[in-house]
Amino acid sequence: MNGAILLVLVVGLGVIAWATTRMRALGFRRRAGVRVSSLPHHHGWYVALWTAVPPLLFLAVWASTSPALVTDMVLSTPAAAGLPAPGFERAAILSEARALAAGRAYGAFHPLSKLLAPAYSVAQTRADWTATAIVLLLGLAGGAYAYLRVRPDFSARTRIERVVLGLLLAASLIAILTTAGIVASLLYEAGRFFSVVPVTDFLFGTHWSPQVIDPRDPGASLGAVPLFWGTFFIGAVIAMTVAIPFGLMSAIYLTQYAAPRARRIMKPMLEVLAGIPTVVYGYFAALTVAPAVRQLAVAIGIDWASSESALAAGLVMGVMIIPFVSSMADDSLAAVPDAMRDGSLALGATASETITRVMLPAALPGVVGGVLLAVSRAIGETMIVVMAASGVATLTANPFASTTTVTRQIVDLLTGEAEFDSPKTLAAFALGLTLFLITLLLNIIALTVVKRYRETYD
Repeated sequence: MNGAILLVLVVGLGVIAWATTRMRALGFRRRAGVRVSSLPHHHGWYVALWTAVPPLLFLAVWASTSPALVTDMVLSTPAAAGLPAPGFERAAILSEARALAAGRAYGAFHPLSKLLAPAYSVAQTRADWTATAIVLLLGLAGGAYAYLRVRPDFSARTRIERVVLGLLLAASLIAILTTAGIVASLLYEAGRFFSVVPVTDFLFGTHWSPQVIDPRDPGASLGAVPLFWGTFFIGAVIAMTVAIPFGLMSAIYLTQYAAPRARRIMKPMLEVLAGIPTVVYGYFAALTVAPAVRQLAVAIGIDWASSESALAAGLVMGVMIIPFVSSMADDSLAAVPDAMRDGSLALGATASETITRVMLPAALPGVVGGVLLAVSRAIGETMIVVMAASGVATLTANPFASTTTVTRQIVDLLTGEAEFDSPKTLAAFALGLTLFLITLLLNIIALTVVKRYRETYD
């Protein structure tokens, strides 16, 4: 019996427990003079949780431990006597035998796999029935325990609220622990990198060539300044040059000039840009924008313009983050009280003067915060720069020239067949840690600006 069937079995037991307990609790309410402390569905959920949660916890543990248990049972059979010593060949034979037993393969390269397949089938069947028995035992025992506790004065609602509170706490802890694990892994691997390459060489070096590293001085080829500059140039200069004017002007039009019907149509259409996968932006940049940018450069006399220019990647990235700037500016402008705008118009100011001298200054903290969040989103973008930007690290301010970014280099360093312990591969974690710290700093600055300069109007 596979995991899906066991899961359906557990859900079925929970539904039966909920319905049975609810019927019993309804009987309490029909008795004259009996005061109940919880509603019938509270009692039903209490027993259903006791019926379903213990088996589900067991299944979660069983899913990770049962393959090893089944393999141990197979290895204890006489058919496994001819297996080679533990190693890659042995693991391949066992994997092939497991696939044959499960019906996922119809042939085997090694004769031992065919001999072990029946043993795997028997062991898996025994394990499945064992899991089914334990699931039924846990479900019935938990349900019986909870069902016997159901009485008119039993506060099932309080127990349910505690369970919900525990689930919410667990969800919060999972998010926090995941973040802590990511940071810890970055710190550990980056520490290994900096034990080989000096921090100063990495942060201030101007030569980036991880393909050719001198073992005597690896830091000489791993200077990340060109990567930082390329990331800033593409994500913060070119992209924001596109995103800030268009995003801000679209927000001003939608909040101050557009008719309600036009706003209902145009705002969702603008926000569709935020839902387009970045890989779509990537091949749009590589196949459409990049050739057009090169043709433009050739037309104005720049014959050496690259087809993987910073301008192509930056333009598409700017279009991608227009909704971020527009949405934050829209919300900030909409939060300004109408009394300020009406007072300005009543004093004789024009609509444009009211927007530039009253509305925008009042909404400026939210607008600045949105711009900073959009910058952090832009410098962390991967797919667009992987598909449209160059892999050559250069220090140039020419938008038609080739340049690369931190995220592009992380992808290049972690793909291929390089050794994981080499400085070249470990450099990806140092770049990831640096990028994480930069985006964290930008987010902190954005939140600080919004919190410090936000004005509250009565």
